Amino acid sequence: MATTRTAVTHWEGSLFEGAGQVSLESSGIGTYDVSWAARSEEPNGKTSPEELIAAAHSSCFSMALSLALDKAGHPPTSLDTTAKVTFQPGTGITGSALSVVGNVPGITAEQFEEAAQDAKANCPVSQALKIPITLETSFTG
Repeated sequence: MATTRTAVTHWEGSLFEGAGQVSLESSGIGTYDVSWAARSEEPNGKTSPEELIAAAHSSCFSMALSLALDKAGHPPTSLDTTAKVTFQPGTGITGSALSVVGNVPGITAEQFEEAAQDAKANCPVSQALKIPITLETSFTG
């Protein structure tokens, strides 16, 4: 069964002087401030699209790797994944660097590397970064 998750952003003002809030609607766990400065300079207590993508990528990758290891008969004791998503003003998002430390009894480093490479290529967020995007607009101005 397909699921849909929703986030809503309210933005006021121009890109450089304005600011907004992104609300995680599906889970209801919070509303977070966003701004251009937080995206292109220092976060200063605010989030950015890239940080949210990094959170999605690190958690999705961990789930995919956990599944692959479990299917191979070696469920992980733990996986600690970091995703670093890079944003270059004027260019856009230029990459996501994943790093994982796994505690997986009964496998070799080579088997772990193979499972991790497969998870990197096939986790839904890795795939989503390549999907078509639809857009619906309305204008009240």
